[in-house]
Amino acid sequence: MADSLLQGGCFCNSVRYEIRGSLQNARACHCSRCRKAFSGASSAYAELSPSSAFSWVTGEDLLSIYETGGGWGMGFCSKCGSTLCGVHNGTVHGLTLGCIDGDPGVEIEMHIFVASKAPWDHIGGDARQFAEHGSIDRDDRTEGA
Repeated sequence: MADSLLQGGCFCNSVRYEIRGSLQNARACHCSRCRKAFSGASSAYAELSPSSAFSWVTGEDLLSIYETGGGWGMGFCSKCGSTLCGVHNGTVHGLTLGCIDGDPGVEIEMHIFVASKAPWDHIGGDARQFAEHGSIDRDDRTEGA
């Protein structure tokens, strides 16, 4: 089976990337930091699968990295401000689902940090919900989830 090709970019289309492979562990984080970083109710993020190859196509020089600590950070377009990716120790770890062109091939599997979600947020769908950190393999869901 041939690798799939996913493409994406920022709002102003100055920064573009492609992935040969797939994404995994899609999640929405509802913590206060992600709400601020993504200017919304939550983040929508998926990790690169171990066999995926990521590359910047254009605009890598416009990418700014905001380091959040412990080797982790977020990459965003310095021109339009779109949050594009998460990085760990300088390497792209995952991508924001909203910046991928078309179907990313994954759906949100879990909502994390729902105990600190915004009071105006309503989480729909049937993805598992976790009060704090979550894992598909763990069973520490929130009440009623």
